[in-house]
Parts: sequence; structure tokens; C-alpha cells
Amino acid sequence: MHLHDVWFVLIAVLWTGYFFLEGFDFGIGILTKLLARDRPERRVLINTIGPVWDGNEVWLLTAGGATFAAFPDWYATLFSGFYLPLLVILVCLIVRGVAFEYRAKRPEENWQRNWEHAIFWTSLIPAFLWGVAFGNIVRGVKIDQHFEYVGSVWDLLNPYALLGGLVTLTLFTFHGAVFTALKTVGHIRVRARKLALRVGLVAAVVALAFLLWTQAHSGNGRSLVALIAAVAALVAALAANQAGREGWSFALSGLTIVAAVAMLFLSLFPNVMPSTLNADWSLTVTNASSTPYTLKIMTWCAAIATPLVMLYQGWTYWVFRKRIGTQHIADIAH
Repeated sequence: MHLHDVWFVLIAVLWTGYFFLEGFDFGIGILTKLLARDRPERRVLINTIGPVWDGNEVWLLTAGGATFAAFPDWYATLFSGFYLPLLVILVCLIVRGVAFEYRAKRPEENWQRNWEHAIFWTSLIPAFLWGVAFGNIVRGVKIDQHFEYVGSVWDLLNPYALLGGLVTLTLFTFHGAVFTALKTVGHIRVRARKLALRVGLVAAVVALAFLLWTQAHSGNGRSLVALIAAVAALVAALAANQAGREGWSFALSGLTIVAAVAMLFLSLFPNVMPSTLNADWSLTVTNASSTPYTLKIMTWCAAIATPLVMLYQGWTYWVFRKRIGTQHIADIAH
């Protein structure tokens, strides 16, 4: 296996980790409107991810940086062609972070309500747009002989990509509901399990349709295995949720996301961005990669830094592993 193949796998792992971790973050933000009945419950939801949400976003920064360094042509074409949706995602992530930090800085109801609106919308919009973006990456876009995107933003809003957006939106909401049931106590925990069932059934329908479409369009034997794993994990997650096995349900909902993202990358390889104009103009792991020396240096750096980051993040989750409820909030006015 060449180093450019290794880095394609590593980038796939980084995106998978990001969607696994940030997925329930986005889900929690969406649930502040769908699940929480009052301000104390919204605070409970936000507190479940308060110690970890910013660490989860490190995976996005690392995935973007690794793409820039390992596959500069892929990075250039992706960020120029998808400029507007990626800009919207970036603005949402910035506003979302500010909302988490500033929501409780003042006691006025209007102040907190406005930041809560911001948390909801800046969680929902990226959850949808990430699916649209990756749907277009797998489907292919208009790339010319110079490896430049020549389409418009409207070309990105095709049925396949929009269905992909619905998949990530519903899966992340389900993932967040399961995480809420795992991390809370009291009535909100019970309601989270009930909502997880309803959202999970919707996610199962749209995800099955999207994954079958992907398999028919660009799938292979390996992607078929990932498809079966994703469907089986989602069904098992729903069953575990019904049985009240919240830890298993969360692990299996995460496995669903992992398998679904793996299927997309398995369907994509060896391309990184297919061209719908001419297959010979597609960006591949070979023609879009950096030099072997650059990839070698990156590999050594990743081998040293990645285990340390993962150990630290794992320790953070362990420290903040306990459940919380409204009774644990000293000043529910905030």
C-alpha cells in the first residue's frame, strides 16, 4: 500500500471520528428545541456536552489540515467548489461556540432565548449541509480537465445530495437522543428514549434509501459489507434503546455512523472527487496527492501525535462520565 492510500484511509478515519463525536453534539443542539420543555432542561442538555464539544471539533480541524497537506489538489477543488456551503458551516460553528459560552453570561430571558435559538439553528444547518457536501463528493461534481470545479452552487442541490443531508440530520438527531438518554436522569431521560425511537425509525428509512442509492451508483463488494453493517447496527441500536440498554444503544448508533461513512469512502476510492464531465478528469489518490517525502513526514508526525490526542480526549470523557439532571443545577435561572 502506497502512502497516498494510507493517508486516504487516515482522512476517512478522521472524518468518521468527527461525525461520530460531533454527530451527537449536533443532535443535542437540535434537541434543545425538540426535547427540552423548559430552560433548566435545555441547560441539562447543553451541560451534557459542555466539557467535550470543543474537543470534538478538533477532529474537523485535523481532517481539513490533513486533506490540505496530503491531497492539496483535493483540498483546493473541494473548498473552491463548495465555498458557499462550507462558509455557512464555518459561520455556524463559530456562532455555535459563542452561543455555548455566552448563553449563561446574563440572566435576562431574551438574552438566553436568543442564544438558545442560535444553538438550535447552528446545530441543525451543519448537520444537514455535511450530508449534502459528502453526497456530492461521492456522486461527483463538474470538474474540468484542469481539475477545477466549473459548476454552480445550485448543482450541489441535487436529489441525491439533499437525501444525504436528510440522512446526516436524522442520524445525528437520533445519536444525540441516545446520548441524552445515556447522560441524563429523570423525566428527560425517559422522553429522550421515546424520541430516539421515533427519530431512529425515520433515520432508518432515509438512510436505507440513501445507502442503497450509493451502492447502485458507485458501490462495490466492500461498500456492500459496510452498508449491511450500518443497517444492522441501526436496527440493533433501536432495539437496545427500547430495552433501556442506553450504553449499547449509543455504541450501536455510533457504529451506524461509522459504517455509513466508511461505505461512502469505500465507494469513493480510488477517487477523491469524481468528475461528472469526464471520468479521466476525476481527482484520485494518485493525481491529487502530495509528494512521497511530504507524506512520509506527515506519517511520522501523525504516529506520534494522534495517540496522545486520543488518550487525552478519552480521559476527558471518563472524567465527565456521570449522568446529570435538573436537580444537579444549582441555579436553574441560568
